[in-house]
Amino acid sequence: MSDTGATAVTTKPRGRVRWVICALLFSAVTLSYIDRLVLGVLKPQLTDLYGWTNAGYGDITGYFQVFYGFGFLAFGWLVDRIGPRLGYLIAVGTWTLGHFAQVLVTSTTGFALARIPLALGEAGTFPSALAAISQWFPRAERALAIGIVNAGANVGAIVTPLLIAFLIAGMQFDWRWAFVITGLFNLVWLAAWWKFYRKPADHPTVTRAERAWIEAEPQIDAGRATFRQVLGHRQTWAYMAGRFLIDPVWWTFLFWLPDFFNKQYGYDLKNFGPPLVAIYILADLGAVAGGWYSSHLIGRGGATGPARKRAMFICALFALPVMFAIRADDIWIAVGCIGLACAAHQGFSTNLFAMPGDLFPRYAQGTLIGLGGFAGAAGGFIASKSLGALLDRVGSYEPFFIACGLAYLLALLVTHVINPRYAPVNMSAPA
Repeated sequence: MSDTGATAVTTKPRGRVRWVICALLFSAVTLSYIDRLVLGVLKPQLTDLYGWTNAGYGDITGYFQVFYGFGFLAFGWLVDRIGPRLGYLIAVGTWTLGHFAQVLVTSTTGFALARIPLALGEAGTFPSALAAISQWFPRAERALAIGIVNAGANVGAIVTPLLIAFLIAGMQFDWRWAFVITGLFNLVWLAAWWKFYRKPADHPTVTRAERAWIEAEPQIDAGRATFRQVLGHRQTWAYMAGRFLIDPVWWTFLFWLPDFFNKQYGYDLKNFGPPLVAIYILADLGAVAGGWYSSHLIGRGGATGPARKRAMFICALFALPVMFAIRADDIWIAVGCIGLACAAHQGFSTNLFAMPGDLFPRYAQGTLIGLGGFAGAAGGFIASKSLGALLDRVGSYEPFFIACGLAYLLALLVTHVINPRYAPVNMSAPA
């Protein structure tokens, strides 16, 4: 058998606990992106106040990604062993400490150090979320659930500039309050997560029908996977290569778009909120649409691999216009090009993120997700450091936008060459 097939068609249950779980995961991703993006929104103001350079800001974002990558490795391994409930608790608690610590510093070096626990903790977001989705959603619903959760990143990116503009420009708060107020939201989420989340078999409110729907697809839960065992399979390298090639695009948009609008069009904290909101609304639509489309194909009886790859190919085509964003005379033309690329990224990554759940047993998925996150962070570090140096020396974003436009077609080609059959991994067999 060369591919995974669709989940057997059964009547969907009335129970909706799994979608409440999905909402909690969505809100966690939203909070994680708010916390990591506060600094990017404040960057023009802090640059004026403290004389930051592009290279210095590149160090902040670059080293954030270094520790984010190592955190992905750690949480991927940890979540496989302690599960998503406790894993998420540790992750959010750790990043909240780092988030609050940023009020104590003003230099780029200080922020780079203060954001280490933020990076380590936020690295646990997707290993924990994907592990929880694997526990609560069968394959036919998994990409849709991932798409919804992945859309939390865009909601966080939409909320952050509006919230920070309200607090700092509107209410005239000191910039430090942006970190304090957003950090308090995390404490509320931690209490809700710890009280509500359980495995389907242990959850007190899940119906028998919903549990049967979730567990209709056989899963292998027993076992342990080492990094060496997971790395011995080509499916792992396909996933890692895809993350290495596309994650830098998303990271750079997140951390540098406010600076781009400031330099290119003169927008500042008071007025670059609407362009960012428009971009990330498009990204939200892309996340959900990309997940829905492959899930729709699978639900109609299509094979999993071709469904995922078809969705990724369509997304890759939508990324191409971003190559011309730098030449747009009007900011809203640039917003349209960048917004399509962000939608393409989210739709593409939603299907790429489904690969661990599609092809690996549950006990190995966290390790694989950690390796993929490490690869993506490594690519992001290279991109961020390079962009900071490029802007200080050349002053143009054009090479970056050209690379963004081509990244997704290249990523799809590489993942297909490495993993053409999209075949499930047998962890008990020699690699």
